[in-house]
Amino acid sequence: MNSDLNQGSGAVADLVVGLDAGGTRTRALLAGLRDGRPRGEGTAGPGNALTVPGEELADHLTEALAGAVPEPLRGRVVAVAGGFAGAGHRGQGADEPGRVRAEAALATALARLGIAATVGVHSDIETTFAAAPGHPADGLVLVAGTGAVAARIAARTPTATSGGDGWLLGDDGGGFWIGRAAVRAALRAADGRSVPTALAHAIGRSLGLPPQTLPPEGYGATDTAPWSAEQRTAYRARLLPAVMARPPVRLADHAPLVVATAENEKDAVARQILTEAARRLTETVAALAPRPGETLVVTGGLLAPHGPLLLPLAERLAPLELAVTPVTDGSPGAVALARLAHDTRP
Repeated sequence: MNSDLNQGSGAVADLVVGLDAGGTRTRALLAGLRDGRPRGEGTAGPGNALTVPGEELADHLTEALAGAVPEPLRGRVVAVAGGFAGAGHRGQGADEPGRVRAEAALATALARLGIAATVGVHSDIETTFAAAPGHPADGLVLVAGTGAVAARIAARTPTATSGGDGWLLGDDGGGFWIGRAAVRAALRAADGRSVPTALAHAIGRSLGLPPQTLPPEGYGATDTAPWSAEQRTAYRARLLPAVMARPPVRLADHAPLVVATAENEKDAVARQILTEAARRLTETVAALAPRPGETLVVTGGLLAPHGPLLLPLAERLAPLELAVTPVTDGSPGAVALARLAHDTRP
């Protein structure tokens, strides 16, 4: 990096940037045009093109890009490609709302930083698929982070999708779905509609409820741990306002608690939520009529290498004989698409 910096902005234009703009984080990756080798990285807040307001989205993109590309190198960037949650693919038309918003925010961010380059805006499923080893052109992809969507890819373009309908209408098995299921389980336990679960304590503590309203340690692991009717009533009275005071998508914040409660406390309710999430993700992939031997690229906080749902998903998909390939995020795929766009320009 030091040698790059010393060459200054008058050197040959030989760098590209890939962006992975997801529901919880935006990552920018600076890389060499010819070799794709990473040269710098920057991160910022969420980058969903439909749920993050335009000005805030531009701010997050600016912050991530500024972290990845030091000022002396900005004149050497020849191509920028971004994969955005909430953005459609090229086949859906230039006026697809998510793409329009992503393009406007990215143009603003690049102008602020003085980066003049070829720009490509893609859906996050396109860049995720391209992030697989060898940067394949055809196959299947499943993204399971805050939301959940699967797609069939042909010639690096989605030809069919499954899921991805957003937190209100779908995204079954994603982080929002898991977090909402956890809060529902806590509420049902508190009013007696369901069995005791350690999620009640974990969710209440994470939302800052008064300690005197929380169920005792061990609640859910043993039937003898007392949780009085008065405490239950106070718990529900505090929990609902705490949830409603935050944007609905923040329910996804509770997904890691479900994983921790299932693993560390062997909680049956938490385990069942994760089992059902894996089943729904499997259903999302199966809707695309997979063929034996096809590559299935998976990513997101739930399915990245060592993600909590990777193994159960792979087990459920085993009868389909897919080549399941986990990737960490879509930024390397965005780099690959930026390099490809520059090499194939007229």
